[in-house]
Amino acid sequence: MTTYASVDDLLESARGALARLEPLEAHARVAAGALIVDIRPAWQRESDGEIPGSVIVERNHLEWRLHPASGASLPQAHDGQEWIVVCTEGYTSSLAASALVSLGLPATDIVGGTHAWRAAGLPVTAGPTPVETVVGVTVSS
Repeated sequence: MTTYASVDDLLESARGALARLEPLEAHARVAAGALIVDIRPAWQRESDGEIPGSVIVERNHLEWRLHPASGASLPQAHDGQEWIVVCTEGYTSSLAASALVSLGLPATDIVGGTHAWRAAGLPVTAGPTPVETVVGVTVSS
């Protein structure tokens, strides 16, 4: 097992496995079929808003919900689905995306997170959306 001298070293290693995306690049990838997965807790999504069309999966369930063979995967999780992980500023999302890559999933994250997404003038909507649903999609009961 690899050990790291600091969290910064861990983060640098995680990012080495990723082709990280700027917000406009991520937006274009979504148009081509990628899905954004928002791993932030509800209080952060309520405070900063959410990216329309993103799938809400809090960090502690991420690998199980996105791996198609886990037995607990979301309907969107299928072989070859590209995932773009987002958090507030792009730190936790790098670690999470790296974990997905280590499971063989095509994944990356957004440089600067939702703050950079908003600063790029891309759409944000009020949250929080319930977990394991898509932002902007009404859930009927």
